Amino acid sequence: MKRVVLAGAAAFAMIATTASAADLGRRPMMPTKAPEYVAPYTWTGFYIGINGGGGFGRSSFSDPFASGNFDLSGGVVGGTLGYNWQTGPLVLGLEGDIDWSGIRGDGLCGPAALSCETRNDWLGTFRGRVGYAANMFMPYITGGLAVGNIKTSIAGVGSTDQTNAGWTIGAGLETKIAGPWSAKIEYLFVDLGRGDSILGSDADFRTNLVRAGVNYRF
Repeated sequence: MKRVVLAGAAAFAMIATTASAADLGRRPMMPTKAPEYVAPYTWTGFYIGINGGGGFGRSSFSDPFASGNFDLSGGVVGGTLGYNWQTGPLVLGLEGDIDWSGIRGDGLCGPAALSCETRNDWLGTFRGRVGYAANMFMPYITGGLAVGNIKTSIAGVGSTDQTNAGWTIGAGLETKIAGPWSAKIEYLFVDLGRGDSILGSDADFRTNLVRAGVNYRF
């Protein structure tokens, strides 16, 4: 009987030792850290910025100093002010800008083949924007009012300088770059109508603008 009791005690000790070793071999479970929450980028708010680029288009003089179409080209640079309101992925905004412009061109006009020129010194727009927010990227369409001057001259005959209101339409892409800063590139078609006449002859002004810009959001 004593031998049975001793054998049982030895077996129990071995089982306890094995279980304890198994427990010591297990590594404790470490708590899993939740990923850091990153809020989606929002386009809502006021912004101010700068823009620059170039324009290219066509102009022509009407009778009695008629000309064929001649090319216009030149650079633009200026400032931008706007506001966006985002609801879901839809972004609605208003944007205004005013640019110095060096867009100009010349050709031959009239029966005497005189030199004639069309020129634009400044150009501003006030537009609505509708964009689609894909987090940090926003493609958009835009359109509205365009205002600027049309300078015309005919060599030896005279010159005019008139401020006109016209229209503009276009599209662009804006993206966040760092902190409150964003960058954009856009295309606008601008039609300012026709300038004042020189002895009954006037000229039109139409241009395609390609501009890049940087905005700071408040």
